[in-house]
Amino acid sequence: MPLSQSELQHLLETPETEVLEEIFKTFHGRVAVISSFGAESAVLLSEVAQGDVSTPVFFLDTKRHFPETLSYRDELVEVLGLTDVRTIEPSHHALAERDPEDQLAMFDPDACCALRKVEPLDVVLPEFDLWLTGRKRSQAQTRAALQVVDPQSDGTVKINPLAGWGPEKVEAEMRRRNLPRHPLVARNYKSIGCAPCTRPVGEGEDGRAGRWSGMLKTECGIHRPS
Repeated sequence: MPLSQSELQHLLETPETEVLEEIFKTFHGRVAVISSFGAESAVLLSEVAQGDVSTPVFFLDTKRHFPETLSYRDELVEVLGLTDVRTIEPSHHALAERDPEDQLAMFDPDACCALRKVEPLDVVLPEFDLWLTGRKRSQAQTRAALQVVDPQSDGTVKINPLAGWGPEKVEAEMRRRNLPRHPLVARNYKSIGCAPCTRPVGEGEDGRAGRWSGMLKTECGIHRPS
């Protein structure tokens, strides 16, 4: 069942630096993680592993990922000792019917994201009350007002434990924890999604400038306005 008003109020009043600890202590079995296993995913997943390695972690296999992302996912799971990583994906029937030639992203990227990300995730969202994400205010102007505790219109609550972290803190923690890097980071990929819709980022560009470059689109749709 969704969080009660008193449970939500308690989280809203918990200091940002203590929210994750409180969630693992109080909401066991009601929390899961959404992870792209992208450029900065290792830090959040490391925090999760320290709290509870059995926390369900959902990875959306869109069938359009870079091979490096799939290899990195497997490496991180092993390094961090995560025991419940679940892969969800679009149905074969839906792909055959709506994107039989894998070309949908070229002329309707919103429809492609709906098919390959939003709809598969919608199936599992009701199973949990709290969803952890790695979103940060520093990633893009569109995320500048992001809150750590982010109630959603469907009654679930997104938790963004690293919302206030900037690139310097992320880098410092990657080094301190000796976390493996996504292979594409060395090639200047700052935010990594599906291969057809992701490019390296140029000097001085927004960290998410390489996503849907040249389009008005800035989000895939799984993170909706609350």
